[in-house]
Amino acid sequence: MRAMQVPEIAATVRGIWKNSGYPAPPVSAICTDSRNIVPGCLFIPIVGDRFDGHDYILDALDAGAAGCLFSRPPEIRRPDKFYIRVQDTRLALGALAAAWRNDFKIPFVQITGSVGKTTTKEMIASVLREKLRVLKTEGNLNNNIGVPLTLLKLAPGDEAAVIETGMNHFGEIEYLTSLVRPDIAVITNIGDAHIEFLGSREGVLKAKCEIFTHLREGGLAILNGDDPLLNQVAPPFRTIRCGYSPRCQARITDFIDRSVNGISCAVRTERGEYKLEVPAPGGYMAIPAAMAVAVGEALGLGHDEIVRGVANYVPAGSRMRVLHLPGNRIVLDDCYNANPQSVTAALEVLSRTECEKRVAVLGDMGELGGYAKQAHYNMGALTSMLGIDYVVAIGPRAVDIADGATQNGGDAIHFDTKEAAMDELKRQLEPNSAMLVKASHAMNFGQIVTELTNAYHD
Repeated sequence: MRAMQVPEIAATVRGIWKNSGYPAPPVSAICTDSRNIVPGCLFIPIVGDRFDGHDYILDALDAGAAGCLFSRPPEIRRPDKFYIRVQDTRLALGALAAAWRNDFKIPFVQITGSVGKTTTKEMIASVLREKLRVLKTEGNLNNNIGVPLTLLKLAPGDEAAVIETGMNHFGEIEYLTSLVRPDIAVITNIGDAHIEFLGSREGVLKAKCEIFTHLREGGLAILNGDDPLLNQVAPPFRTIRCGYSPRCQARITDFIDRSVNGISCAVRTERGEYKLEVPAPGGYMAIPAAMAVAVGEALGLGHDEIVRGVANYVPAGSRMRVLHLPGNRIVLDDCYNANPQSVTAALEVLSRTECEKRVAVLGDMGELGGYAKQAHYNMGALTSMLGIDYVVAIGPRAVDIADGATQNGGDAIHFDTKEAAMDELKRQLEPNSAMLVKASHAMNFGQIVTELTNAYHD
């Protein structure tokens, strides 16, 4: 961000500069973590469910922050630092981000959806980078802290921004959209993620459609044309639907599944046909590719640039990352997060791997409310239907996964913790076998992937 004088910061966040007699220096960086202070920055203490950044104000100032915002007065105030009182530090962070975003007259692409937000964000950014300098959300920093921090990274020379936005309650997407103010709004799909808080898929749809509240005049909506709920939506904006359906304006055809080596397909639009090679497994990858084609066309990329951008896509983090280990062992690292739709897609990838044995390591799925027990049972039953050879279910809710598998003719075992399961997992990852590892983020299944990789490392 550009350098801001303290009076400008106070005005932007509607705060009160408590020691205005102090000749404070301008600020050109913002930090919310006292462990990662940039000298001369503004420290913004965030209040969470299990922590309060106000407890670390003195640490941040001692580490080199020039000053801080606060909503709870600090016990000690240093005379050589500035202090600005605000009502809510999170909203103040958002106000600073919105003000900084206003300085950029570049296209903003905002993405939301129940499943595949990060994949779609990475695919779109990969395409746009063939022609433009692009700022994108790193990882999945898609909440009311991550989105403002991403916007504050905008720099002179950026030519487009691709911003991922998530939510689990009504009003969150509307707030984030007020900060981003997108030119292009993308909804990947409507599923069961966060249904515990939103009541139904119709509630999820309503929450996701908040993305249209601040779509700029003349903006473009890009929707999954194969999603039945999204097909009920008729935004008052130019709309492109992406999918296999004949009604889609970016229509997927000629799909070929290359198992763990990825997929190929064609995407046909009014402008032409794109023969695409996607270097990541799963039939679901065709939708993000089609959405990237639609965004690329809208922002003026050529045919070859779009095709190259799709081919250059790299998965972010533990999202269907294919690990090849000695003995023709394959680990499908898809453990970043899980809900019924994403688990179904991952199990389908596992079922199509060309290995003698297929093992699914499945853990708890969160935020499913009253649907949780049935959803976990259904995932277990699906493993049997898909011919998965063995299921290792881990976690208190995952006992229903094991029941769903065994009661439908499958073979499964349940463990309360991943530590208790590790010896069994190493035994099951035999030569010429494939193992899918997937659970909600809170289960921290990345530890399983790390331990398996270390056990069979060359």
